[in-house]
Amino acid sequence: MALSEMNGDGSEQEEDRCQEPDVIATGNILESFTESQEIRGLINSLKGVYGNLGTREVTIEKFIVIMDKYQEQPHLLDSHLEWMMHLLLDVVRDNRSPSPLVHLAFKFLYIITKVRGYKIFLRLFPHEVADLQPVLDMFADQNPKDYETWETRYMLLLWLSMTCLIPFDLARLDGNILSEEGRTRMPIMDRILKVAKSYLVVSDKSRDAAAVLVSRFITRPDVKQKRMADFLDWALSTLSKSSFQTMEGTIVMDGMLQALAQLFKHGKRDDCLPYASTVLECLDNCKLSESNQTLLRKLGVKLVQRLGLTFLKPKVAKWRYQRGCRSLAANLQFSAQVPVAQNLVAAAVTAAADEEEYDIPGEVENVIEQLLIGLKDKDTIVRWSAAKGIGRITGRLPKELADDVVGSLLDCFSFQETDNSWHGGCLALAELGRRGLLLPSRIADVVPVILKALTYDEKRGACSVGSNVRDAACYVCWAFARAYDPLELKPFVNQISSALVIAAVFDRDINCRRAASAAFQENVGRQGTFPHGIDILTASDYFAVGNRVNCFLNISVYIASFPEYTQSMIDHLVNMKINHWDGVIRELSTKALHNLTPQVPEYMTNVVLPRLLPLSVGTDLHTRHGAILACAEITHALYKLAAENNRSVTNYFNEKSLEGLKQIHQEVFCTLIEKLSLSKMPFREDPIIDGWQWLINDSLRSLPLVSSTARQQIKEAAVSALAALCNEYYINEQREANPVLQGELLQQYISELQNTEEMIRCGFSLALGALPRFLLKGKLQQVLEGLKKVICISHKDVSFAESRRDGLKATAKVCQTVGVKRDGPQDEFVCKDNVIQIYMMLLNGMSDYTTDSRGDVGAWVREAAMTSLMEVTLLLVQNEPELLDANICKQIMCCVAQQSAEKIDRFRAHAGSVFLALLNFDNPPIPYIPHREELERIFPRSEAVTLNWNAPSQAFPRITQLLGLPTYQYYVLLGLTVSVGGLTETTVRYKAQAVYL
Repeated sequence: MALSEMNGDGSEQEEDRCQEPDVIATGNILESFTESQEIRGLINSLKGVYGNLGTREVTIEKFIVIMDKYQEQPHLLDSHLEWMMHLLLDVVRDNRSPSPLVHLAFKFLYIITKVRGYKIFLRLFPHEVADLQPVLDMFADQNPKDYETWETRYMLLLWLSMTCLIPFDLARLDGNILSEEGRTRMPIMDRILKVAKSYLVVSDKSRDAAAVLVSRFITRPDVKQKRMADFLDWALSTLSKSSFQTMEGTIVMDGMLQALAQLFKHGKRDDCLPYASTVLECLDNCKLSESNQTLLRKLGVKLVQRLGLTFLKPKVAKWRYQRGCRSLAANLQFSAQVPVAQNLVAAAVTAAADEEEYDIPGEVENVIEQLLIGLKDKDTIVRWSAAKGIGRITGRLPKELADDVVGSLLDCFSFQETDNSWHGGCLALAELGRRGLLLPSRIADVVPVILKALTYDEKRGACSVGSNVRDAACYVCWAFARAYDPLELKPFVNQISSALVIAAVFDRDINCRRAASAAFQENVGRQGTFPHGIDILTASDYFAVGNRVNCFLNISVYIASFPEYTQSMIDHLVNMKINHWDGVIRELSTKALHNLTPQVPEYMTNVVLPRLLPLSVGTDLHTRHGAILACAEITHALYKLAAENNRSVTNYFNEKSLEGLKQIHQEVFCTLIEKLSLSKMPFREDPIIDGWQWLINDSLRSLPLVSSTARQQIKEAAVSALAALCNEYYINEQREANPVLQGELLQQYISELQNTEEMIRCGFSLALGALPRFLLKGKLQQVLEGLKKVICISHKDVSFAESRRDGLKATAKVCQTVGVKRDGPQDEFVCKDNVIQIYMMLLNGMSDYTTDSRGDVGAWVREAAMTSLMEVTLLLVQNEPELLDANICKQIMCCVAQQSAEKIDRFRAHAGSVFLALLNFDNPPIPYIPHREELERIFPRSEAVTLNWNAPSQAFPRITQLLGLPTYQYYVLLGLTVSVGGLTETTVRYKAQAVYL
């Protein structure tokens, strides 16, 4: 039954839930191998059926059908493998058996091997001294180009790889190497090597078995001394001469890479180490990463990791994390805290041993780099092989180098990387966690990355990619649940549980929903700390999440009834699902929001709707569609909720949201004006231009009437439209403005700067800042005087912090627009006559500490003042540096230093970035910076990027060092004094500590 045919309430899914588990269970109820008599009869009948094509094919088909039943439970064959092999080898060894019968027997052997795996089956082959010569002689009758009998050659090579392990020097078996004709016979060692080499370059599966033969034969004590170097020379020479551009070259390279990978896997480290560097160099020259052959890239990654393991000593990392006792009986005897304590004690005991120094070969860095590149490969099997290689090699590295690997691994999760990189990174993280190589100290860095990976969805054309990333992220969560003690993951429980619930219920792909459900179940069982874990798991088990409609519309409502998950589920739908490329997902998401609205109507009204309104007029069609549907569904749900309670809808749907809906058209029209102007439409001297100008002005005057969420977008759209309109339609052929129009426009805008409505001041201030140079020409001083009145604080407009902020932004924009000319007229340029005035306006904003019911609103003004000071200063130093004097530079640096002691993290970080930008600017350097040498010592350029100004523990120890510099002492102390009285306990503590020190 298709998912689309199921009812929205999941009623038919309930029937499937009763049937589907039984269907799956009947596929795995085999308890033993029950067809032994039938298999024995089929094998015994080979001598009678091999000659007839029809009966032979029927016999083969019966054998295959029986064996395929045990593909998922191959271990049930183990007790029967030996007698099956002996029956078939008896046919092979019988000298009276014709060639077709021998081939048929080997075909049956291959079918068994395919089900059980060659590694298990290999051990059962007879491997006496007497078996070696007959097996070698059988190869004389084989034709490598006979594609119908490749199973025979495959099994013979596997048999030879077992018989060649006899514990005697092969030279003893040669006897008299002179033949009866007096010619010298080839030694057995060379015969085996010749067979292996010949089958490494064939195009069938015999090539795989030849690689197994090489790994076992070349590593024999007698062979490695005499033939290992020659074989490696031959393999590397053949590899370097081959090209993956041709099919023949690809086959040859496949065989060589398989042989080398197997050889370095099974060979002793001391034997392989002398050749590892040469092999790695040859592999680098092959440039396999550029090949479009998936198997070659996979084998290249596999060989690279084996070489890396060869370079490193085979030791188990003593620093690895060990959860503790894994025995159920032992866990029942001890409390959960005991394993943690034991782990901490063990870590302390082995700390000294872990510091043991030993040389890491330089080639290891190359190996790790190639594996990290392999994590970004376009094919999953290559990424998975690279992930396993990262895990294996990291387990042999010292703690510090292993941590560097983890750091490099986290770089895979940049949003500049592709979905392949994210997927490979998730696989590697899971591998490291599973092996105990991802220490608890790194969990805080890894969890945010995994949370992003759980919702990774990148749009590509009409669809998206990322389902494999989300699936792998679920695997990481599953692995972490098994790897770490509950106390280690306790700080992240709410984040991980919410993310897994969201993936299990709202993911588009069924495999991701089921993977998330499995990971959630593992965490509930292993960790035991997920809120309402058992209840949620019962409702969203593996089978329940199979129906997508049921997940969105029913299961989500049940889970959202637990307050720990409600808001995160709604936020996910608004942020990630209403703009999904799949229209079905968008519609389901909006219906889910409808169903979730009764849970938190206030949150929907006060947070979700204001967030959706601007999205409903966005440029992305999918987002607009989803946002409009979501607004409609939430509004309908609020209406129904109000009707049920005999209340008015206005109790839930406030006036601001209604106003936001009314203002959608304004933003759309302003965007239209901007785009038409940028498109240079032929409307010059057309009356429509006056209409557009009126609409822009009206939008700016209407700002006080709209909600705060829509206000910023309307303001930005109107200002952008004004700039585009002026640049296109208000300039004449002489690149000048109409004097009448210029005067009227500026007079109108400057007069609005004294409006009693703060938002109107904001809009027209930014509008002045957006005017092009030809409209400001000759009017600069008039504009600056108008902006000065906006920036200055007076008794009647002391609370107008936002208008002062926008006035400062506009001042800097005007200066950048008109440019700098030292001796130019002050009505046209920033010059020696007005530069002091401009700086006084900007510095005035640095002392704005206005507060109201919203808090420290003066911080907005100070932030804008810092940005504007930096922009104007950089403009001057690059064009007319002589306009800067020592007093101005001193005031700028001292005021910014004062703000760097700010109590609010975001504003402190902004002040710190401005301070370092001014200090480190060198194109050319800013003159007259007080105590430049001491500042560069306190704030080294090498640490400019890594210094986290948001963290009080990092910022204040540096800031307090400025107290030792006389010029900055008063200002820094003033900033610290103001901030120590702040309400943030962390800020106060670190400031007090820094001042005390």
